[in-house]
Amino acid sequence: MAETADLAGAAHLVLVDGVSYLDPAPAVFEAMLEGWTKQQRARFLKWDGTIKPRLSLVRRFAEFSNLYPWQWQPAEFEAFMDHLQSRTPTFTVSSGRNYQNHLRMFCEYITDPRYGWMAVCQQRFGEVPVQILHEWNTVTHVSAYEGDPRRRPLTYDEIQALFDAADGRVEQIRKRGRKGALTAMRDSALLKAYYAYGLRRRENVGLDLADLRRNPKAAQYKRYGALFIRWGKSSKGSPPKRRTVFTVPEMDWIVDVIDHYLTEVRPRFGVGTHPAIWVTERSGRLSRRSANEAFEAAREAADLPEELDLHCLRHSYITHLVEFDYPERFVQDQAGHGYASTTAIYTGVSDEYRNRLLHTKLGQRFPGIWEDPK
Repeated sequence: MAETADLAGAAHLVLVDGVSYLDPAPAVFEAMLEGWTKQQRARFLKWDGTIKPRLSLVRRFAEFSNLYPWQWQPAEFEAFMDHLQSRTPTFTVSSGRNYQNHLRMFCEYITDPRYGWMAVCQQRFGEVPVQILHEWNTVTHVSAYEGDPRRRPLTYDEIQALFDAADGRVEQIRKRGRKGALTAMRDSALLKAYYAYGLRRRENVGLDLADLRRNPKAAQYKRYGALFIRWGKSSKGSPPKRRTVFTVPEMDWIVDVIDHYLTEVRPRFGVGTHPAIWVTERSGRLSRRSANEAFEAAREAADLPEELDLHCLRHSYITHLVEFDYPERFVQDQAGHGYASTTAIYTGVSDEYRNRLLHTKLGQRFPGIWEDPK
């Protein structure tokens, strides 16, 4: 067995030497969780988005099984997953995979000899923790996309209906003589920016005025030729990834939208020198929750399916770039994806585009014979 090392989260660095606990089992369990927390913090993983949910899941599983980690067996885990599926109709395959991965990582941590937990458990309880998740009791990964199949790119008509509804809310509020017209104008521009640049929630609400960029190759767009994204999706403890998203000709209507918002709407919020592009009535930065609510209000007004959410605008952008015949690498870079396979997951090209592509290929294959119908 490998010797215990002075790694972040090692048992001998968490447990107090020479202390005899009145109830050692819960004390050791809490020490395990504390050690796992330190091990993850050492890897620069985020507390709210990563570490905290993982700890909560381990506690939840321990409570369900009524056993401590050194007593766990595969049967307890299988019963736990069955319980989740039977009690939660909306429990998805992707959620189940996340739960399995998190519990597997915890078991890997406490069964790694370098951290010393196996020796501690053997000495104190006469039992050692084991890995309880294996390929025969976990979800087999056979599909690149495991999300809700109802989540999809919007059609061009649905995009137009959504934007018309967002604009319509402004007039409705004005006619009723109620407050909120200014907020509705902001929300309309906000939703259009999500689609026109294919942004994630945080990326858009995190934009500052200083992130507006000129594109020397498209001087006609002035300072709206590109957006510098500073809050891209991070991974494996890395800081947020950065990229530049260019304004494409098919979406250049967004130039007038953002210019009107910045010159006519935003100043009326009275934000002074606040750096954010998207601001609130209280002169603060707009939250991701408020962005979600803006989409939901417009979706309801447009009578679109409830399963569509704000992220569908990003799906739509990527799909439509493909239909505009942009190269795969360009679409990947615009979206900020590390791998082309990720971009492919987002793509749902229309039948019209595929038929157009098919006709083009047939015309190339049979010149002078096949005529592309207009």
